Amino acid sequence: MSWYQDLVVDTGRAPALWLLIGFLITFAATRWVTRRIRAREASGGGGVVSNIHIGGVHVHHQVWGILLVLVTGLLAFRFAPGSPWQEILAVLFGAGAALALDEFALWLHLEDVYWSAEGRKSIDAILVAAVVGAAFLVQVSPIGIAPDDAGGVAAYVGAIALHLTWVVVAFLKGKRHLGLIGIVVPVVSLVCGLRLAKPTSFWARRFYGEAKMTRALHRFSDEYQARWDRLRDRIGGAHGHRVPAAMDRLVHDEIVHATVDAPGDMPRAPRGPDAR
Repeated sequence: MSWYQDLVVDTGRAPALWLLIGFLITFAATRWVTRRIRAREASGGGGVVSNIHIGGVHVHHQVWGILLVLVTGLLAFRFAPGSPWQEILAVLFGAGAALALDEFALWLHLEDVYWSAEGRKSIDAILVAAVVGAAFLVQVSPIGIAPDDAGGVAAYVGAIALHLTWVVVAFLKGKRHLGLIGIVVPVVSLVCGLRLAKPTSFWARRFYGEAKMTRALHRFSDEYQARWDRLRDRIGGAHGHRVPAAMDRLVHDEIVHATVDAPGDMPRAPRGPDAR
């Protein structure tokens, strides 16, 4: 296949391509298996596919993913093999990354939230990783310009500083996932930095007046979140229902209010000659 040799091997893209292939296939297979397990448990029927238990402990598939990433990374660093072992290790590394990130929400919450609303964070992690992997495959420059084309060291450093500034702005505007993608795809961080911030972000709370905050609340409403949740569910299966943003803010405010002592409840220091 001359096209594969010319476009992939000769350009050094082969490891990135096979890593991405292993990542996507493993994620698709993992979600198919977990959906089958969920359906079987709901119906009470039997089946060949089931959760893995060792010594009475449910071993999540992220464990196998972490082990695969560690082993393949160690082998790649130690032996730096050529083709085809380099591509084989890339496939296994991508498979391990998919298994691990498919339970990213468990990392974050330290509990099994796979099919809950919080479990959608795993889908976000998978999507971000897939986009970053695709960006590396097409060899996108992380700052949008190659060192040889920058026109000098000062211009290159300036381009890096400008790019990182837009990345930071994207994070401050509450767009963490797109900010991560923007590290390797500069135009994404630029667009995020120019567009409206999420109402719960630091940027909105610090810099937005009433009119702009109202616009942000309207744009990032519960309907907006529901649309993205439906997309995530199409990719990874149906998850639990999310608490509406207004209800979430109300609960948060009540918790804060309940944990802050009122001025009248503060103990008074003793006064008079007996005070010490």
